[in-house]
Amino acid sequence: MDLTRLGRRLGTRRALQVVLASASALALLLWWLLPTDGPSYPRGPISLATGVQNGVYEKYGVLLKSDLRTALPGVKVDLEHTEGSVENIEQVADGRADFTIAAADAVASYDGPNKKDLRACARLYDDYMQLVVPRDSSVQSARDLRGLRVGVGQAGSGVNLITRRLLTAAGLDIDKDVTAVPVGIDQAPAMLLDGKLDAFFWSGGLPTAAVGAMASPTDRIRLVQLGDLVAKLHSMGPQMQYYRQAMMPADAYPSAQDGQAIATIAVANLLVTTDHADAGLVQRLTKAVIDSRDSIGNVVHAAQLVDLRTAVFTDPLPLHVGAERYYRSVKP
Repeated sequence: MDLTRLGRRLGTRRALQVVLASASALALLLWWLLPTDGPSYPRGPISLATGVQNGVYEKYGVLLKSDLRTALPGVKVDLEHTEGSVENIEQVADGRADFTIAAADAVASYDGPNKKDLRACARLYDDYMQLVVPRDSSVQSARDLRGLRVGVGQAGSGVNLITRRLLTAAGLDIDKDVTAVPVGIDQAPAMLLDGKLDAFFWSGGLPTAAVGAMASPTDRIRLVQLGDLVAKLHSMGPQMQYYRQAMMPADAYPSAQDGQAIATIAVANLLVTTDHADAGLVQRLTKAVIDSRDSIGNVVHAAQLVDLRTAVFTDPLPLHVGAERYYRSVKP
């Protein structure tokens, strides 16, 4: 027997056993560290276009980003401030952002490049149109805004889109009949309180913190009904179908509503991406949106309305295939 050759064989076998044992230990460690409750996904950075500072989109995005650290380990999420829904859709369509939140009417109105590529992950919550005036204002309807200085939202915002349509329904020309000031919720409240605006429009979830801060602790503002414009608005064309008649609950801004519900219009918000987004990534992100409803809702109250039963109704966009997989996986 060649003892030298035998020793070499035993040494090689022992070395192989050590390598295999190490590989098994590494695999076990990776299994332990990496999430196993969902599909695989790319670990590259993603961007989420939100909105103006102090707006509901921006607050929602900040909280969702925090939850995605757990839902999407290894993925860096960058938040991009924008003017709102109109700009958000443009950014996703042209590839500057991977995901965004946008109102359904802005999505339906988009007619730019890559429109056919747009997809939805979920219907989130409804925005309520809010017309805010000083407490002692004589304005009782949007029709009374003629000749006044009105905050109409920034050019790239969903607020501006809806405001233009509401003023048209009220028989007013935004370029001739009012002094239109292109400011959003980050500037309009201070301007109203400083006497630099007579009124401003805002479209957001209820309650919007910046509006609530104006209403409390003293009675400085009042919310104006918009319900008298609903019928005229709906008669203006098929794209108006995304607006529904709604009542702003009496407890949204109690002191600014005199304890009364206020008639207005509402429009759904969608979480939007494109069909180029990775299916596994979208599936995990959609799950995170549904799972984070309560935690985000504790801060952004509108998020409490995110509901698995209604999340799939994303008209005018089809669902992304990754979102479809998630909803099928949780279907009873």
